[in-house]
Amino acid sequence: MKSATFSSLSIRNYRLFASGMVVSNTGIWMQRIAQDWLVVSLTGSGTDLGIVTALQFGPSLVFSLWGGALADRYRKNRLLMLTAALTGLCALTLGLLIVTNAVQLWQVYVIALIGGTVNAFDNPARQSFVIELVGTEALPNAVSLNAATFNLARMLGPALASLALAVMDVGWVFITNALTAIAIITALALIRREELHAPVPIVRAKGQYREAFAYLRTRPDLMAVLFCMFFLATFGLNFQLTSTLMATQTFHLGKGVFGLLNIMLALGALSGALVTARKKRVGVALVLLSACGFGLAATVVSLMPSPVLYGALLLPVGVMTIMVTTAANATMQTGVEPEMRGRVMSVYMLVFLGGTPIGSPLVGWVGQHFGARYAVGGGGLISLVAAVIAAYALARVKGLSVRERLVAHTPPRVAERLAA
Repeated sequence: MKSATFSSLSIRNYRLFASGMVVSNTGIWMQRIAQDWLVVSLTGSGTDLGIVTALQFGPSLVFSLWGGALADRYRKNRLLMLTAALTGLCALTLGLLIVTNAVQLWQVYVIALIGGTVNAFDNPARQSFVIELVGTEALPNAVSLNAATFNLARMLGPALASLALAVMDVGWVFITNALTAIAIITALALIRREELHAPVPIVRAKGQYREAFAYLRTRPDLMAVLFCMFFLATFGLNFQLTSTLMATQTFHLGKGVFGLLNIMLALGALSGALVTARKKRVGVALVLLSACGFGLAATVVSLMPSPVLYGALLLPVGVMTIMVTTAANATMQTGVEPEMRGRVMSVYMLVFLGGTPIGSPLVGWVGQHFGARYAVGGGGLISLVAAVIAAYALARVKGLSVRERLVAHTPPRVAERLAA
């Protein structure tokens, strides 16, 4: 009997895509750990670390909508092959600068900005490509497995980066990431076009961006998801940054050890992804409930007195993180018309990633001047408040109590408990 958890892997095109993404994302996570260490070693500044993160995500504010329109107009696998090649080139360039002892902070800034611009076009195409690989019915499972592969890479990447940083120059980690881009390019090239569930591409015309916003204004449920995810992503999902600050400033860990905190977070996220993969129905209620769970878990973990307890409590943080992001992604994709999916997902990615240039420098500044614990706990509290506000506002629009609204959008088994 086919396992419900891994059912999407029976589809050849998705299996190719997922395997390529595991390799590619492993390299990306290796580079993220190495980049954080590089910036901290160059400057020792949490603010500079936040600026680099902001440069990586800032271009989403400018180019994400354009990327979504291109995803609706052209074949997504070709767009993704191009973005993967450019991302690999950025990693190779920075790696060569480091191993030749020519690297300076401004070069890290520039390459982060270029890579962020490429990602602004990559994200809408990649997010909206999943449903073309598997179809509507299998989408929640495929999105959850995407999260699982991402977090498998998130465990492997920091572990391999920690080993690499202990024995070799940091530049070789960047070069390794450049080589892993070959895996996803090859996988995309092998995908069978005739087996895709691809909508008819739209023709370029005026007003296509406005159509996406006009459509979303008619969907209060999707607007609630966008509101919640903006605050959560802007202030809460900064653990790449905050864990680095906790490791180096609060717990004084060495470069061969601090990546293990990211592994614990990823292990929790992988567990959450596998649990979510079994769900056949997702919706706004799961998004809001998971966001509340994340906020509570992040607040508690900020109080842990030792790296062991901090790492252990990152497990439930990871579970809640992946549950809320997976539910939000699937809810946005399944709730729109196929010809609108690329543009709506570009708005989602704009909201999800676009707040990072605001939040990362602020979180880095708070961590540097007040302590990493305040950065972690403050993000958790803001995420919790945003989820509560979104749930209340959605209930008001629909004329329901919050509990009635959650029951209406929750899987039957959970709904029975809420209604009791």
